[in-house]
Amino acid sequence: MRERITFVQKLGESLDPSTLKINGDSLTGPQIKAAREDRLTWALEELPHELQSLLEGAHELHIRWVSPVAYEAVSPFLARLPPGFHLFFTPGAGTKAENTSEKLCSVLSEIFGGIHCSSPTASFTRLPNNRFSHATALQYFQPLSSLSRFIGYSKDKLCSPSDSSCIARLDRLNEASSLDISYDTISHALKGTASWPYQPHTIHATSRPRSRTEVGVLSADKPKNMEPHELGISGLLTVLGQDSSPSATVFTFPSRHRDAESGFSTRFLEPTGLHPTLQIRLDSNKPPSADSYCSPHAYFTLPSTVFADKYQLDDDLFLASKNLTKLQYTSQPVDLEAPEYVMEKWGSSILVELSPPNTEKSAPWTAEIPLHLRYLSPAKGGYQKVEVPYPAVFWACAAEEGTKFPTNPFEKVNLGYDGLFGPRTVFWHVEPRPEAGKLLQNAVKVPVLDLDKSQWVNIVTAITVLIGFAWVSWKLGAVYFASGHGSSAASSKPASEKKKQ
Repeated sequence: MRERITFVQKLGESLDPSTLKINGDSLTGPQIKAAREDRLTWALEELPHELQSLLEGAHELHIRWVSPVAYEAVSPFLARLPPGFHLFFTPGAGTKAENTSEKLCSVLSEIFGGIHCSSPTASFTRLPNNRFSHATALQYFQPLSSLSRFIGYSKDKLCSPSDSSCIARLDRLNEASSLDISYDTISHALKGTASWPYQPHTIHATSRPRSRTEVGVLSADKPKNMEPHELGISGLLTVLGQDSSPSATVFTFPSRHRDAESGFSTRFLEPTGLHPTLQIRLDSNKPPSADSYCSPHAYFTLPSTVFADKYQLDDDLFLASKNLTKLQYTSQPVDLEAPEYVMEKWGSSILVELSPPNTEKSAPWTAEIPLHLRYLSPAKGGYQKVEVPYPAVFWACAAEEGTKFPTNPFEKVNLGYDGLFGPRTVFWHVEPRPEAGKLLQNAVKVPVLDLDKSQWVNIVTAITVLIGFAWVSWKLGAVYFASGHGSSAASSKPASEKKKQ
């Protein structure tokens, strides 16, 4: 097993090397304000047999969990996704792949809790395979507010009752802003990456037996030789159990994820009704890069309770009125009529290109996304709450011809939207900043059948049907006796009189 612990401060912040203390397989230091990332890498043969058999049937499997609590990101940890549980999956081939597909949903539910998929075929949506080769085949999303079930499961499987260090590290995931778990057949390795936001952290790291642990205390930097498409990092690196003192380092690397240095918020316009409009308010209409073509986009993962109508978003005049340019992508299929309680697919994802107003100076602006609520199951009280996660908002800018973006130590791929753009696209992320509170969610109250009053609905419906049936029967009987039976009697009278004559 290999482990990498990284603390990253903002540009201009640094740490005195003398404040770091190395004692064999441990490192301690002062409290600093920084973002933190822990990454553990296991070879396939190091994993339990059950997990090995599950992963052997997968070509690619990427789990991305993002906290619903707003957080501040620091370069190079800038890639963003809507809050919730994301899964990107490409099955392998053969009988092992069939075994993986059969067990995947049940294993995910056991590990994370509350995962409601039944199988990849029934519950996942298919990503386009005619775009770019780095996209996975299938996608699944579900709102998930915390990692409490995952933490408990990991404690049972990974920590002995006496291993307080292991238990404490897993408990820290309660404060994490994101968790990524990735596997692919090329590396034959499972990577687990947890990130914490920019906040005070105490420097402390300990190497575990039979593992290589590298600790970096770094800060964003701008070396003189840095190219426009690169990010710079400088600081101190230490390999625990091997180095007696930290080593200074400075390096640059290409990165597709950058900071647009602006923010946005979202809200539902009132009154919401069953066709709510989600308004996106952005701080600036100016692109982050003046040297390349840029366009703003919003990437949504909409749960099964709500959807966007692709036919409505195909009208240029309607789009222009909402400060939208184009619906670039929507997952398929999207049933426009089905109620939520019969939906098998997890929901839908959409990528919308926004249309900022053209002004000389930077100014705030808004765009509006029309959505539609599905009919929901009955509930006590007559209302249900539907929560729609914040989208990921970014400027997509084209890098110069010939620019290459090889994988860097902090890169995130398979985010859903990155596979919808070319390999030279740079994503300048706009930070989500809620107007009220800290949750990256918008809630709407939806009227449904009240279970407390549904018995009266049944009784009144039955009485109404009986009254209707009685009225129709009475009318039919009246017609029969007035015209049908009477006509027979009238027609038989002349015949009898004829015989008498």
